[in-house]
Amino acid sequence: MDDLTTLARHHLDQAKSDPHGRSAHLFLHDGPLRQSVIAMVSGCELDEHNAPPAASLQVLHGHVRLTGGGDRMDLIAGQVQGIPHERHGLRALEDSVVLLTAVTATHGCPTPNEEAAATA
Repeated sequence: MDDLTTLARHHLDQAKSDPHGRSAHLFLHDGPLRQSVIAMVSGCELDEHNAPPAASLQVLHGHVRLTGGGDRMDLIAGQVQGIPHERHGLRALEDSVVLLTAVTATHGCPTPNEEAAATA
């Protein structure tokens, strides 16, 4: 069993000493399910990247901004948000740690983009 509080503290300490200002750890990998702790110092940014078929972001510590599709959403500790099904980025507005939960494959279960394409 992993302790999220301990992981968050450890990786925030790592991020503070990292030249890129971040530290991440994949701590659960079960088939298509992935859970990672990502720590970022204030001002650190994850550039836009593609979305997995399904994902959520929970803020464990701090304040982050999730961007995607021209939208932006500020999230604080205790809040959880689904990841947009499009390219998106993340910026730490203060020293922050997030829990990323992602499903990397959906065998027999179409993603929202696949559903939209099928009905178009």
